[in-house]
Amino acid sequence: MTNEKKKKVDNKRTSTNSTKKSNGGVKSHKVFYGDSSEVNSVGYNDYNDHLKNPNSSQNLKGFDDDYLDFVDFILKITHRIWEEKGIGVIYDTYHNNVIMHTGSQNISGIQSVISGTLQTLHAFPDRRLIGQNVIWSNYDKDGYLSSHRILSTATNLGDSSFGKATGKKVNFRTTVECAVHNNRIHEEWLVRDNLWIVKQLGLDPHEVAKKKAKATKDNTPALQEHFGINESMDGQFFPEKYKAKDSSVGEFMLEMLTNINQCKLINKVKDYYSDNAVVHFICDKDLVGFKQIQGMLISLYASFPNAEYSIQRVNINKRVQGDGHDVAVRWRLRGLHEGIGYFGKPSGKPVEILGINHYHVSEGKVVEEWVTFDGLDVLRQTYMEDESSCDDSKENE
Repeated sequence: MTNEKKKKVDNKRTSTNSTKKSNGGVKSHKVFYGDSSEVNSVGYNDYNDHLKNPNSSQNLKGFDDDYLDFVDFILKITHRIWEEKGIGVIYDTYHNNVIMHTGSQNISGIQSVISGTLQTLHAFPDRRLIGQNVIWSNYDKDGYLSSHRILSTATNLGDSSFGKATGKKVNFRTTVECAVHNNRIHEEWLVRDNLWIVKQLGLDPHEVAKKKAKATKDNTPALQEHFGINESMDGQFFPEKYKAKDSSVGEFMLEMLTNINQCKLINKVKDYYSDNAVVHFICDKDLVGFKQIQGMLISLYASFPNAEYSIQRVNINKRVQGDGHDVAVRWRLRGLHEGIGYFGKPSGKPVEILGINHYHVSEGKVVEEWVTFDGLDVLRQTYMEDESSCDDSKENE
């Protein structure tokens, strides 16, 4: 081969490889990076400090001039809708046909968003939403996706779907992912620690879950609700282990999440987490170190021992303040509640969990993690009546 031909081949290889890589990692349909230099990251800033930002280098195409960058858009509309009670801001920032994924159920249309916001504010009129982080990336062409972790404080002064007003103060974590184009949210994934809210209100989570199951029994499709069962094994094939294709944060996350959660290699916690790592679990439970983190994973998966864990999306931002990266992971766990574990005695019912976790990853280890999913919705699903049992009861009447 001549030097000229060799050079052309090398150039072609270089060009091909460059299309496969993004931010130092192999291009993936699950992993996406946001350029932290484009926005004013939350970091350690309070909302009052964030408002003092004079400008940003990000050019938001199709967005109102009021927003400096995408992080600013998410923080401002959240504050204006909830704390300023500007419910009508939803009309300006949500798509008419918005789809909202909440646990195992979906909500459609902007009117449902308006209704849900009003009912929540009726029950918790002094709710404060403290933005702890916004991890973001680009979404399709000219769009963005945010993963917004929120700590809320509120007082239960009005009746709610949980029950009568208790007058008690609560705090809880919510994590919301929003897909946004042209100043409007067209799809949203919302997970809130409702189990912790109910416990703080002094209510029995199982009784509340039973009432919710009864109230939502007619929401399922008329003909058939389930189409097969999701399992970690594919027939008789064992779950496939994942090996990182390079040293990027994205590949590290795919390897860790797949091997621990899908392959149940709980021993690998010691390989992927720092020895003093902290995991903020649901119901305000902090787990410190390998043994407690492993214990939590075993307890959770004991309830769903054969369920399938799947990664939907990973967003990654380099930390502007401090070291390492901020990572958001949206995941689902689907399968049967067939074991004794975190969610008590097995019901045999099919369960689907939507979760969003945030991570601080530094020097190839997880330093801190925030786990958010709706445990009350999990209980609701375990108390759902089977269609067959309903038919049998009618025949026996």
